[in-house]
Amino acid sequence: MTETVSGTTAGGGKRLRKGMKMKRIFTTPGVHPYDEVSWERRDVVMTNWRDGSINFEQRGVEFPESWSVNAANIVTTKYFRGAVGTPQREWSLKQLVDRVVGVYTRTAVENGYFATDEDAEIFDHELKHALVNQVFSFNSPVWFNVGTASPQQVSACFILAVDDTMESILDWYKEEGVIFKGGSGSGVNLSRIRSSKELLSSGGTASGPVSFMRGADASAGTIKSGGATRRAAKMVVLDVDHPDVEEFIETKAREEDKVRALRDAGFDMDLGGKDIVSVQYQNANNSVRVSDEFMRAVEDGGRFGLRARLTGEVIETVDARDLFRKMAKAAWECADPGVQYDDTINDWHTSPETGRITASNPCSEYLHLDNSSCNLASINLLKFLKEDDSFDVAAFVKVTELVITAMDVSITFADFPTEKIAETTRAYRQLGIGYANLGALLMATGHAYDSEGGRAIAGAITSLMTGVSYRRSAELAGVVGPYDGYARNTEAHKRVMRKHAAANDDLRTLEAMDKALHAEATRQWAECLKLGEKNGYRNAQASLLAPTGTIGLMMDCDTTGIEPDLALVKFKKLVGGGSMQIVNQTIPRALRRLGYQEEQVEAIVEYIAANGHVVDAPGLRPEHYEVFDCAMGERAIAPMGHVRMMAAVQPFLSGAISKTVNLPESATIEDIEQVYMAGWKLGLKALAVYRDNCKVGQPLSAAGKKPEDKTAEQPAEQAAQPQVQIVEVGRPTRRRMPNQRPSTTTRFTVGGAKGYMTASSYPDDGLGEVFLKMSKQGSTLAGVMDAFSVAISIGLQYGVPLETYVSKFVNMRFDPAGMTDDPDIRMAASVMDYIFRRLALDYLPYDERAALGIFSASERAAQQRGEDPAALHTAEVIAELATSAPIEQARSGEEAGAAEAPAAETGPERGGSLESHQGRTADAPLCLTCGTKMRPAGSCYVCEGCGSTSGCS
Repeated sequence: MTETVSGTTAGGGKRLRKGMKMKRIFTTPGVHPYDEVSWERRDVVMTNWRDGSINFEQRGVEFPESWSVNAANIVTTKYFRGAVGTPQREWSLKQLVDRVVGVYTRTAVENGYFATDEDAEIFDHELKHALVNQVFSFNSPVWFNVGTASPQQVSACFILAVDDTMESILDWYKEEGVIFKGGSGSGVNLSRIRSSKELLSSGGTASGPVSFMRGADASAGTIKSGGATRRAAKMVVLDVDHPDVEEFIETKAREEDKVRALRDAGFDMDLGGKDIVSVQYQNANNSVRVSDEFMRAVEDGGRFGLRARLTGEVIETVDARDLFRKMAKAAWECADPGVQYDDTINDWHTSPETGRITASNPCSEYLHLDNSSCNLASINLLKFLKEDDSFDVAAFVKVTELVITAMDVSITFADFPTEKIAETTRAYRQLGIGYANLGALLMATGHAYDSEGGRAIAGAITSLMTGVSYRRSAELAGVVGPYDGYARNTEAHKRVMRKHAAANDDLRTLEAMDKALHAEATRQWAECLKLGEKNGYRNAQASLLAPTGTIGLMMDCDTTGIEPDLALVKFKKLVGGGSMQIVNQTIPRALRRLGYQEEQVEAIVEYIAANGHVVDAPGLRPEHYEVFDCAMGERAIAPMGHVRMMAAVQPFLSGAISKTVNLPESATIEDIEQVYMAGWKLGLKALAVYRDNCKVGQPLSAAGKKPEDKTAEQPAEQAAQPQVQIVEVGRPTRRRMPNQRPSTTTRFTVGGAKGYMTASSYPDDGLGEVFLKMSKQGSTLAGVMDAFSVAISIGLQYGVPLETYVSKFVNMRFDPAGMTDDPDIRMAASVMDYIFRRLALDYLPYDERAALGIFSASERAAQQRGEDPAALHTAEVIAELATSAPIEQARSGEEAGAAEAPAAETGPERGGSLESHQGRTADAPLCLTCGTKMRPAGSCYVCEGCGSTSGCS
C-alpha cells in the first residue's frame, strides 16, 4: 500500500515533497536486487534454416540461472540493443533492465511522483527485481525503444480515425504505414466513409469503404514483407448499419474461395509463392460492430435498417437474421468477421463526452477514443502461487501498484507516431495492465478452466487487479493531477467506477482462494471510489487482457493471457542445442493438489508423455479429467467454456480481452450464431471465433472426386437400368522390385525435425519403393513412418500412379511444419507435404507437376523472369531423364546410397502428441523470421522459436 504526503524538512533530514510513499515488496534495504539472483553466462547461437549456417551469434550473455534457454535467446536476439560484436552491444539482462528502468525512475523523480529519494530508490529496486525474476513484463516496444537513441515509443496498440474525405483516407494509409514500420499494430472503423450505394457531391457513386480497404491491405502486405520487427497487424471495423456491410462480411470468405480455385488450377498459392500476392484483404482482422437494436432484431426475427452515412436516413432494410447468418457463415468459412458489441462497449466508456469508442486495436483488447494508443504490461500470475497453494494476495496488490505507477510514468516521456495520437494519449493516459498464466494457475490449483471454481478465481483476480489499478490511479491524481480530459468526463468516469464496484459485489465465490481475493478486491474498490471522489483519476483506462505473445515467452509462462493450456506436452530447448519433449510442470503440482501419491503422479505423467492426454491414465479418476482439459486435443474445452470464462472477467476490465473461441471442425454455422448471441447476452465487448481447419490448405481432393462420380450425373432411369453384360476385370498384380535397384537417399529438415527418405526405382522406369526414417527406432513415430512407407511402396508396386499419391498428400497440414533445408521446397505444411513434393520433383514429368503447382527453384526463377519454365525441359533433357536415375539431393557421402537411413536427430520434433492438435495450430502462419510454425496467443500468434508475434505485446 502507499500513501500521499506533502511538505518539506529542514537541515540534513531527508528531502520531503508531495509524492508517493513506496514500500518494499521483494527487496531488502541496502541490498541491490541483482545481488539476490544467481547469474550465469550462456552462448546464444541461431542457425539459418536454409543451410545450417550461423545467422546470429552472441557468446557470454548473462542471465539468471532460473531463466529458460528459450527466454534468454528471445531477449538476446530481440531486445538487446547495439551492433553485435561491438562494445556498444548489450550482453547482460542487467544492462537491458538498467536501460529501461533508469528512464522510468529518472522521469518519475523529475515529475514529482515520489515523496523522497528513498521512495525513488525503492521504486527502482522493486521494478528491477520484478523484471529479472519474471514477475511481470512491459510490452515489447518498451524493450525495443526506451533508453535508446530511437524515439521512446512505448505503445503496442493504436486506434486511428478515418473521415469521409480523400485527404483523411490518404492520411490513414500514411499513418498506418508509419505504425507498421515501427512494429506495432492499429485499428480503424471505416463506417464514416460513404457506401457504394450513395452519391458523391459531383453526382457520381462513392467507392465505398471495402474498395479503400484494398489499398490499405496492399500497403500493409508490402511493409510486412519489407522486414519490419513483426508482421503488420491491423483491425478493420464496420458498423452493422452501414449499407456495404454485406460486402464487408463476405470479403475475406470470397478471397479464400479464390485461393482454392487458383491452387486447384495449378497456381503457386503457398506461403511465399509468387501468386499468393493476388489474394486481398489478408493482412487485417475484420469485425462487425453490432448494436443492441440489431441483436434484438435478430432475436425477434425483425427487419433492420441500413443507414446513409451523411444523412442517417434508412436507405435499405434487411432481414436481421439473414444478415446475422451471413456473418456466422463467413466466420465458419474463414474465421472473419468477429463481432464487437457497440452498446456494451460504450456503456463502459469513461470518456463519452469526448467521443464514442468506434474501433479497437488488432487483437480487440484495447478499446477507446480515436487517435489514441495504449501501452501494455502483464503480470505473471503463477509467481503469486505459494508453496501451500494459496495465492499471495498482498504481494499481488503491491506489484499491481508498482506496475501501474511505472506505466503511467511511461506516458510522460513517450513518443508517438503522429501528433494526433500524442495529444489524445497524453490527455487521457490510457493504460493496459493485464496478466498471463491464468490457465496454468487454475490447473496447478486443481481447477478446471471451464468450471464455476475456475471462473470464480479468474473473476476475483481480475476485479482485484483493476480495483488496485484505479485506486492507485486516484492516488497518482492526488500527486500529479488527473488526466486532462477528466474534468469534462467526471460524472461518466465515476459512473463506470461504480459499475465495476457493483459487479464486484455480485461476484460469487466458492473456495478459500477466491474468497480471499474477493475480500481484498472489495476493500480496494471501496478505497478507489473514496479517493476518486476526492482526487479524480490519473488514467481514463487501466486494464485489459492482451495476448502476451513475446513477453509471455520472456516470462517463461506456460499459458498466454487468459488462455487455457494449448497442450499437456511442450518442447523445451536445451542449453547445448536441440530440444526435448516434456510434460507441463504444472501437471505434477496439480496431481499432488488433487491428492495423488508420488508414485501415482509419476505413472500419470509418464502416460501423458506417451499419449498427450489424460484419458485412461493409470489411477487418474475420471472426475479429474476436466482439470487437464486444453484448448485443443483429446479433451478440448467446449466453445461455450471459452465464452463463459470471458464473461467472468469482462465486468472487471476497462478494455476487453484478446481471445479466440475455438470450435471443432464439425461445428455448424448455427453453433457460431449461438456463440455470437451468447457473447452479447453475457456482456462481452468483443468476440472472435475459429473453426478448426477452416482456412485454405486442404488436400486437392475435392476437384478430383467430381469426375469419378458418374452415376450422380446420370438420369435416374438410366442409372437404374440393369447391366446386360458382365465384364471380367483382371485383378492388379504386384510388380516386385529387383534385388538390386537404383536408389536415392535424401536428408531433409521440416520445421526443425530431421528425417531421411530412401526412394528406389525400377531399373527401366518408375518409382517403386519409399522408405522413411524419423525419430529413434521403437518410438511411435518411427513405427508409423515405417508402416506408411510399406503401404506406399506396395501401392506403387501394384500400379498406383505416383501422381495420385502426390495429389492426395501435397498440402496436407500438421506438425512438424515450416521451413525446410531444400532450396526447391522452401516451406512445407507437413512432412507428408514435403515428401510428396520432393518425389514429384524427382520422378514426375514437368507437365504433370505443373498441373499440381509443383515447381523447382529454377522453374520458379524462370517464371519470375517472365520465361516459360517448360523451356528448361528440352527434348535432350527429357531423353536424359528417361534413361537415368532421378536427380539426387545434396547429401553427405556417408548418407548416399544408404540401405537404411540413420535415425533422425532429436531436434524440435513435433510429432507424437502434438500432431493431434489441429485447427488454429495447424492453420497458424509460419514465422517470417525463422520459419517455425507459430502458435495461438489470444487473437494473435506467437513464434516460440524467436518470439515474433502477429499482433500486440
